[in-house]
Amino acid sequence: MGKRILIGAYGFGDRMVLRDLLASLGFHVVGEAKDGREVAEKYQDLKPDLVVVELPMPDMDGVATVRQIKYQDPDAAVLICAGRGQRVLATEALQAGAKDLVLKPIQPRRLLKAIQMAMR
Repeated sequence: MGKRILIGAYGFGDRMVLRDLLASLGFHVVGEAKDGREVAEKYQDLKPDLVVVELPMPDMDGVATVRQIKYQDPDAAVLICAGRGQRVLATEALQAGAKDLVLKPIQPRRLLKAIQMAMR
């Protein structure tokens, strides 16, 4: 079985695309969440190997989500996904402890490389 991944993305379609892409790369999606608070709660329960979080999310955005997860577990591996217009937020998320950034539209090779680097 592949590494266990938790997905955090607001839109159902975004979660579905991520889930299918991760499965095609050999990873096991153990959970999905539609907002930052849900991601942080599921992280506690599921203890995934990696969390993939979109930056724009309601309730608690991706930057706050990264901070919360890293507070819970300083060794947590978190990747962020962002659009090209979200560079400021992406920089904040990286400073908060995210391991890497994957720009949308997500390229499978780039995602795989980012996952491999984050899990080292």
